Amino acid sequence: MQLKYLKTLLTPQEGAAKVTCMAWAPNNTKFAVCTVDRVVLLYDEQGERRDKFSTKPQDSKYGKESYVVKDLAFSPDSTKIAIGQSDNIIFVYRIGEDWGDKKAICNKFVQTNAVACLLWPAEHAIVYGLVDGKVRLANTQTNKSSTIYGTESCVISLASNVSGKGILSGHADGTVVRYFFDDEGSGESQVLNVYTHHHFGSLCCCCTFMVYICIYKYTHTHTHTHTQGKLLMHPCPPYALAWAANSIMVGGCDKKVVAYGREGHVLQTFDYGRDRTEREFTVAATSPGGQSVVFGSYDRLRVFNWAPRRGMWDEAKPKEILNLYTITSLAWKKDGSRLCAGTLCGGVELFDCCLRRAIYKNKFEMTYVGLSQVIVRNLSSGTRVVLKSYHGYEIEEVKIMGKDRYLVAHTSDTLLLGDLLTNKLSEVPWPGSGGNEKFFFENESVCMIFNAGELSLVEYSSNEILGSVRTEFMNPHLISVRLNERKQRGVKDNKKLAYLIDIKTICIVDLAGGCNLGTISQNSKIDWLELNETGRKLLFRDKKLRLHLYDIDTGLKTTLLSFCSYVQWVPGSDVVVAQNRGNLCIWYSIDSPESITMFPIKGDIVDLERVDGNTDVILTEGVNTVMHTLDQGLIEFGTAIDDGDYDRATAYLETLDMSPETEAMWKTLSKLALETHQLHIAERCFAALGDVSTLRFLNQTNQIADKVSQEMGGDGTAFFQVQAHVAMLDKNFKLAEMHYMEQNSIDEAIGMYQELHMWDDCIAVAEAKGHPELDSLRGKHYQWLTETGQDEKAGEVKESEGDFQGAINLYLKAGLPAKAARLAISHPEITNNSDTVGRIAANLIKGEFYERAGDLYEEIRNNQRALECYVKGGAFRKAVELARLAFPAEVVKLEEAWGEYLVQQKQMDAAINHFIEAGCSLKAIKAAIAARQWKKAVHILELQEDSSAGKYYVKIAQHYASMQDYEVAEQLFVKGGHIKDAIDMYTTAGRWEEAHKLAVECMTEEEVMALYISRAQELERDGKFKEAERLFATVKQPDLAITMYKKNRMFDDVIRLVAKHHPDLLTETHLHLAKELEAESRFSEAEYHFIEAEEWKAAVHMYRVNDMWEDAYRVAKSHGGAAAQKQVAYLWARSLGGEAAVKLLNKFGLLEYAIEFASNNFSFDFAFDLARLSSKEKIPEIHLKHAIYLEDEGKFPEAEVEFIKAGKPKEAVLMYVHNKDWASAQRVAEGHDPETVSEILVGQAKFCFEQKDFQKAEAFLLRAQRPELAVKYYKGADLWSDAMRICKEYLPNKLSMLQEEYEQETSKKGIRGVEGLLEQAREWEQSGEHSRAVECYLKVKDDANTALMEKSWMKAAELSIKFLNGDRAVEVIQVVGPRLTQLRKYNAAAELYLNMNLIKEAIDVFIEGEEWNKAKRVAKELEPRYEDYVDQKYKEHLKNQGKVDSLVGVDVMAALDMYAERGQWEKCLETASKQNFKILHKYVALYATHLIKEADAPKALQLYVQHGAPPNPQNFNIYKRLFLDLINLPDTDGPESYRMWADLRNFLLQLCENMSRSAEANSPAHEDFEQMLLIAHYYATRSATKGVAQLVSLPAKLSVSLLRHTELVPADKAFYEAGLACRAVGWENMAFIFLNHFLDLCDAVDEGTLDALDHSDFLDTDIPFEVPVPTKLCVTDAQREQIRDWVLMVSMDNRLEQVLPRDERNSYEASLVAANTGLRSLPCVLTGYPVLRDKMEFSSVGKVAVKKDWNKFLMTTKTTHSSECQDVLKFISQWCGGLPASGFSFQ
Repeated sequence: MQLKYLKTLLTPQEGAAKVTCMAWAPNNTKFAVCTVDRVVLLYDEQGERRDKFSTKPQDSKYGKESYVVKDLAFSPDSTKIAIGQSDNIIFVYRIGEDWGDKKAICNKFVQTNAVACLLWPAEHAIVYGLVDGKVRLANTQTNKSSTIYGTESCVISLASNVSGKGILSGHADGTVVRYFFDDEGSGESQVLNVYTHHHFGSLCCCCTFMVYICIYKYTHTHTHTHTQGKLLMHPCPPYALAWAANSIMVGGCDKKVVAYGREGHVLQTFDYGRDRTEREFTVAATSPGGQSVVFGSYDRLRVFNWAPRRGMWDEAKPKEILNLYTITSLAWKKDGSRLCAGTLCGGVELFDCCLRRAIYKNKFEMTYVGLSQVIVRNLSSGTRVVLKSYHGYEIEEVKIMGKDRYLVAHTSDTLLLGDLLTNKLSEVPWPGSGGNEKFFFENESVCMIFNAGELSLVEYSSNEILGSVRTEFMNPHLISVRLNERKQRGVKDNKKLAYLIDIKTICIVDLAGGCNLGTISQNSKIDWLELNETGRKLLFRDKKLRLHLYDIDTGLKTTLLSFCSYVQWVPGSDVVVAQNRGNLCIWYSIDSPESITMFPIKGDIVDLERVDGNTDVILTEGVNTVMHTLDQGLIEFGTAIDDGDYDRATAYLETLDMSPETEAMWKTLSKLALETHQLHIAERCFAALGDVSTLRFLNQTNQIADKVSQEMGGDGTAFFQVQAHVAMLDKNFKLAEMHYMEQNSIDEAIGMYQELHMWDDCIAVAEAKGHPELDSLRGKHYQWLTETGQDEKAGEVKESEGDFQGAINLYLKAGLPAKAARLAISHPEITNNSDTVGRIAANLIKGEFYERAGDLYEEIRNNQRALECYVKGGAFRKAVELARLAFPAEVVKLEEAWGEYLVQQKQMDAAINHFIEAGCSLKAIKAAIAARQWKKAVHILELQEDSSAGKYYVKIAQHYASMQDYEVAEQLFVKGGHIKDAIDMYTTAGRWEEAHKLAVECMTEEEVMALYISRAQELERDGKFKEAERLFATVKQPDLAITMYKKNRMFDDVIRLVAKHHPDLLTETHLHLAKELEAESRFSEAEYHFIEAEEWKAAVHMYRVNDMWEDAYRVAKSHGGAAAQKQVAYLWARSLGGEAAVKLLNKFGLLEYAIEFASNNFSFDFAFDLARLSSKEKIPEIHLKHAIYLEDEGKFPEAEVEFIKAGKPKEAVLMYVHNKDWASAQRVAEGHDPETVSEILVGQAKFCFEQKDFQKAEAFLLRAQRPELAVKYYKGADLWSDAMRICKEYLPNKLSMLQEEYEQETSKKGIRGVEGLLEQAREWEQSGEHSRAVECYLKVKDDANTALMEKSWMKAAELSIKFLNGDRAVEVIQVVGPRLTQLRKYNAAAELYLNMNLIKEAIDVFIEGEEWNKAKRVAKELEPRYEDYVDQKYKEHLKNQGKVDSLVGVDVMAALDMYAERGQWEKCLETASKQNFKILHKYVALYATHLIKEADAPKALQLYVQHGAPPNPQNFNIYKRLFLDLINLPDTDGPESYRMWADLRNFLLQLCENMSRSAEANSPAHEDFEQMLLIAHYYATRSATKGVAQLVSLPAKLSVSLLRHTELVPADKAFYEAGLACRAVGWENMAFIFLNHFLDLCDAVDEGTLDALDHSDFLDTDIPFEVPVPTKLCVTDAQREQIRDWVLMVSMDNRLEQVLPRDERNSYEASLVAANTGLRSLPCVLTGYPVLRDKMEFSSVGKVAVKKDWNKFLMTTKTTHSSECQDVLKFISQWCGGLPASGFSFQ
């Protein structure tokens, strides 16, 4: 982010006049500044001063200057300002929303101490700090204040986090305390844990209670992820305190800015202590997004920006302003676009803050004020929107879409959307999608986003995705979203979506509830859909233009309209407007879809407008626009219904005349009124509808309700009688009965049923309740039934009472004889009464109930009558069964009659078997065919012997043919004797082979052919050519088929058949057809055949002849390639001529080609035409080509004219010259090209030369002024004398060159040798041609006579020095000098160089001749700067000659390098030792490196022992390598190795002492060498004590101590030696562990990694786990196997514990670090074991010994006189600063 100065709001004064505080209002419209005179100035957002007011003291008696304003803050709603003062008070001023509003104090909070600073982070909550260290909270609602927490140090700064939910307080002692009000779900709000006591004493009871509640809540509900309370301690008072989004930044008087993390640890430090221009930091401000922080100091603003990718702060370029003085106050505008700075001198400066700016579409300005905040400003209106990522993500790109109304921006994890008109913004989670989303803004309240087949809906101002569904249909007309668009009764959140699952299926979703409301499947594709505003109805239209309505509540779908070209809901209502062809259709009440209002219209509906309470349909009629106004009242009705205002709806309907639409509305209102129990409105509705009975019933109901309401109060509609009446209206009588029964009103329930004549229910109620009037009710019921003529019902009553005779009488009376018969049959006593049976039977026959009559007769054993009745009634089954028992002879007749009856009934299947039973086979066949039982028919037919049955074969065969079962059909046709029908069947079916086969079997070949040809000709006449072709093919007559097709001009088929049967004639046929078609002017078809015949040129010719150039060009382009295409285009153009040709050629881009082609093909007239019309610049070129053509034709005069026209007269001249017509050539040249006259003369001369007429030729050339050509021609003729003559006379300057050429020619021809050259040189010398003479002398070369060569060359040099100019002379000398040097004539060569002052060359010659003294003398006397050069060459010479001893005197360093290169190290070091210490140690280091590479580390060690150990850092690697090589040496642990280890120890001691006195003191390298010294000391001491029997435990302890140094000591060697040493002294536990680990190490080395190594034995020790992998093992395989055997043996014994020995610390005895406490003990200088007590201390710090071991060592040394032990003591004395007092000398 960068700061850019904009303007000065308040001019600074001459002296100190500190701006104490300032603040921006949260709504960005006001800016307040408090000056030193305690006046608050108010500015608008442009920085113009608009208002001011004075502050007041707590008590006016102390005067206006008794206080200073410490801080001020705006309230969150920007209408109030809180001002903290030093006179122990906070005033809250109401300043209002507009400029000039009256200022008034609305709150004041008196304090016990001065207010230091304050914040207003939330509504009603002001946080402030006091000088006594308390941080308190003032509640502007209750006008009370309370302490949040208290400290012992003055509060000097307060800062809140970006969200305002947490605060930081800075205190004078450097403490920074953190406190959270609410953690916003971040987990930051924790238990209050202030480091001093809580100050609850000053709280009121209520506040105290609330604080304890809060503490309890926080304590029990939050995990301690972030400390709340004392956060950090800054080194100086944190006057500049800022809480950014990712860290806390603090500045103060130490010139440092420190960034702290959430837990108070230091993240970054910016130290300006070395900058003398910088002073203390006084104030800090955080950007509203928390991504930038500005610190103010003296004359400077420092800007820090958070870099999220690197997770750290970057400092931007500071803003430096001279004479600004100390910045005392900073305020950042809440949208992040402006920063104000107040100064010590009273100035207020305004700065613009932005990362970058961009102009979008020249309509919007985008200001990036932070990574996560952008201000979008409309350039035309000036309105602004602040787009901010509340998660702090970086905003990548901002777009403005949807008619410049909607904002879209991406961050890494979210998507930001906004409505610029309503200022509603959303930020929803949106992981990276590649930017492939498509946005639709058709709906004003929701944004639709399509991405990868998914539709996501985002409601503006909501930060969550409203819903997501899968759909592939992105057209907004196929998606409808409704979000709370109209208020509805009892519906809070109404959010619905309708969309397409597939093109024929609609899905409706409740977005608020997240459930599916319905799925609609349609047979045809859907092309439009829309929900109404309440989301209860869905309109949709399919591709067949059918308009459908779907009721979401009931799931009912209704088709409203066909041929619907336009449909729309009227805004704000449920009225639908649609167009059906020429009709405007309106549904004012969509609940009654059949109620439609239609008006004829002429045009088309284009839109709907609803303005000022009127709704207009806009129509276009031709060019005119017509308005049709809808009935606003009807629309009002619908709206009133939706709003539940039925009184308004009734009042409105009262004003309308009755019409179908009005009637529908009254019906809708009546239904709704009844549902909501608004019975008076329902009564009015039924009155309007004329439903008198319902009206009367409702009137009675309302009277009851009103009466109850008057008597009992409340809602009368809840009374049970009213409820029962409403249920009755709804025909829900059981519900009404329930209401009565609940109130025990049984009589009312019975009365209700009686009134409704529902006697069954009435009697059921009476029976259930045991009503006393039950019998009476039953009597009334029977009486009512008889009176109303319900005889059947009465009969049922009688039957239920057991009066069967009476019931039968009633049934017969009611005309129900079947019911009477059923009753009679079931009661034998009745059947015995013949009279009754007779009456019943008569009635049954009369009613044609024959079967029932038969049953009755059979029951009374009257079988004859029964059989007659059964037959009459078609009950043949019963008739046959009866006949089998009573009349067997009648059965066959009955079966036939039964079959015929079934045939009449069309039950053919059933009839077949009955006919078979009756023996009527033909009838059975007929029935089977009619029943399509073909197989059965065939089966019956095959059993027949009667020839008359043959006619049925054809019918059945025809069926099988139609079913394509040709084989069966063929058999049937043949059996029936209809073979021709079978052949026809096969022919019709196209099965020619079967037809032919059948025909061949039954006919002669001639008959077959005649049959097929005649049949084919019939088919041809019928136009069935394919079938005819098949027939011709079957009888192998393809030519007839070809003739047929040709006759019918079906050429494609002709070609097909020719290709198949006569492929050799195919091309010929194509050509024949093409020509025939061409003759008929069927050119395109002809073209096809030409192309097929591969005669495309013929097609082109055809089109050309017929002037169809476009087709000709097309064919040429398609088939002839580029050349043919161009040629046709050219011919086309030529046929057009003139401008048309030019246009055509331009169209094809072939104009230049055409001109070129015409010229090349001698069509010069056409070429000239084209060129004149289009390319006049090409005319000369055409003339030229024409001329060349004429020349080739021998028409020279015409060619001459064309050449001249072409502007090429020279070509005409050359033409005549070529033809030896010199006169004409001369004429043309003189007339048109005078320059070529000389060329003509030259041509004549050349001709004369060829004719050997030299004199004439010479004359021509001299006339042409070309003497050089004369010379050339004479030379060519070998006439050198004439050539010399001409040259001398006309070209004297070229004479010498000619002479030289002559010489070369002669020398080539071998006329002259060396003598000749010398002779020629002398001649040149005598003639004064010294340069030529020199050249001749230089050419002399005779290897056999070096003296002659030297003499000649010296002569050349002499002449050049005497007679030639300086440069030429130098050139000659530079040629001669090297030649003489080659001849080893060094002095002569040097002399020549010196004559020409070529000093360097002379010196080089002397050097080459090893004349060093002469070279030095020349350098010294003539050019002293070359003395060093000579010396350098001399040194190189000595080096090359190997004369090192001589070289020492000249260049000792070079000599040393040579000694080193040659490996003469002794001599090298001896010589170097005579030089200085630095040089000596350079070569010592080189020699040591050499020895180390040669694996001779002991010798390298002796080198440093001899020459000392300088602390040069460049030598450290040598020392380390030397140490590592020595400790890796095998078999060096015995007494014989003591000297080596002692030398290494002494060398390292000397090195460490030297380092401690150098710049490397206490460096990491120094510490490394101290560790190496300790290891070397252990090795040396171990070697010294190993040879002493009394000290047997000491080597073992040292070997064990060395294990803690395995980072340097090879791990395998260390464990091997330690194991062996422990085993030697009997410490078998340790020996077993160490040797076992050694074996593990060996295995790991074999594997190449130590990762799998088990360190469990050394867990609580200081033996390191991470050690280098040894490159090779320290032992042989045999030694390794010995150890393995021992370990195995010990482990098998089970007598050892695998545990290291422990000491009094309960730690491993050799470990310096205690396992429990982590305390580190000092190691013993003798054993390396930890010194716990009884220690001997040495003078040097940290050097101690175990007293027991020390004394034992001293005593042993004294008694054994071991020189090695004495040397160890001597070393310890030197290393540890002397021995302890008890020590003694061994002198």
